[in-house]
Amino acid sequence: MFLTIPTLLTWARIFLIPLIVGVFYLPLPEAVCNLLATGLFMLCAFTDWLDGFLARRLGQTSAFGAFLDPVADKFLVCACVLVLVHLQRADIFIALIIVGREIAISALREWMAQIGASKSVAVHMAGKLKTAAQMAAIALLLYDGALWSLNARWWGTLLLWAAAVLTIWSMAYYLQRSVPEIRKRALQNGQHKNT
Repeated sequence: MFLTIPTLLTWARIFLIPLIVGVFYLPLPEAVCNLLATGLFMLCAFTDWLDGFLARRLGQTSAFGAFLDPVADKFLVCACVLVLVHLQRADIFIALIIVGREIAISALREWMAQIGASKSVAVHMAGKLKTAAQMAAIALLLYDGALWSLNARWWGTLLLWAAAVLTIWSMAYYLQRSVPEIRKRALQNGQHKNT
């Protein structure tokens, strides 16, 4: 299942990430770089929705696709947040929250999968709200211009702070859900040592 249509779309999203970063190194006016980066980011966001839709519609879901899709999303978000910090459009504190959470929850999910408790850290509405706020914020901050009568940077910054709050909330939720499994494993390990 490495070369299904949904998996190829996920790979395409990964390969687009360096282009989003690279756009800002081109000898073009800033407004053009902003527009190109925003367009590429929106294309990535669309492929994120499309690969999941097609995987279900075509019956091409796979363990590899389930692994690769969130990895691609995390690469995309982390790369774009770091670009925004470099461009001084996002605060380093927010970047640390977002990137740190992605690393921590990825490690937690991997560990919970190894102990057979991945359901306790399955995707929840808190995580979906966090992702929606992040994606909207990143798109607005990459664009960084007037959008009809809206100030994209102001709204993007507001949404990014909201995403940071949701990031902490969703991380707390996943950690709280995993605590019973962690305790159970600790008790089992203690019993094995005593026998």
